[in-house]
Amino acid sequence: MEKFSAVGEKDITRAIVSGFAKQFQEYVESDCVIVGAGPSGLMAGRDLARRGLKVLIVERNNYLGGGFWIGGYLMNKVTVRHPAERVLDELGIPYEEVSNGLMVADGPHACSKLIAAACDAGVKFANMTVFEDLVLREDGQVSGVVINWTPVASLPREITCVDPVGMESEIVIDATGHDAQVVKKLEERGLIKTKGFGAMWVERSEDLIIEHTGEVHPGLIVAGMAVSTTFGLPRMGPTFGAMLLSGEVAARVALGKLESRFPAR
Repeated sequence: MEKFSAVGEKDITRAIVSGFAKQFQEYVESDCVIVGAGPSGLMAGRDLARRGLKVLIVERNNYLGGGFWIGGYLMNKVTVRHPAERVLDELGIPYEEVSNGLMVADGPHACSKLIAAACDAGVKFANMTVFEDLVLREDGQVSGVVINWTPVASLPREITCVDPVGMESEIVIDATGHDAQVVKKLEERGLIKTKGFGAMWVERSEDLIIEHTGEVHPGLIVAGMAVSTTFGLPRMGPTFGAMLLSGEVAARVALGKLESRFPAR
């Protein structure tokens, strides 16, 4: 059996530190920062990166994918309603049509395929990283995000004065789910008013999510379940088609905004 290469602990540590520092420095300025690495954020990131944009996704957890891994009620099957199965087909995710227009797939398989597609497209990630605030300009334009390490919030109060850092971007997408964390920061400043998500109503919720996905403030696009919280729409529960398609819509809106600012792109 061939032996492993002669590499020591110091070499491994240097490789990690230098690789992380290089990427972090490069992505301090990007075309789009997406907050939240659930299905809508991953879809938006994949589509934007495919078009050659520099995309960073910020995720507070140590894993990517949000609830896409586990489906509903800790049972790792995910459902998708027609016509969103075309995304499953595109990503090569096996599924079964269990009734007319209702597909079911394995959550781990679907989630891992979507993460891989985003990575293959060129999306970069800052996980274990929490969104703290927005970068705002004098004209009210959203121009980036303020981030910190997720574990900082768990430190004892007397030593939690760890200053965050800012990341600039042309567009920010709120894909933080029902929390709508990015939009809520604008609400704290009186710049927007959210309505909170409504009770579950699957037949209406998914169409409404797609319909309302878009720019809610200059430089800020809302996608996925953050849309329901922003506009007071019904929740949809453990079905993921609208989350996937909302990510596509968010990417199209972002591309339109960026092309209007940079026509030569």
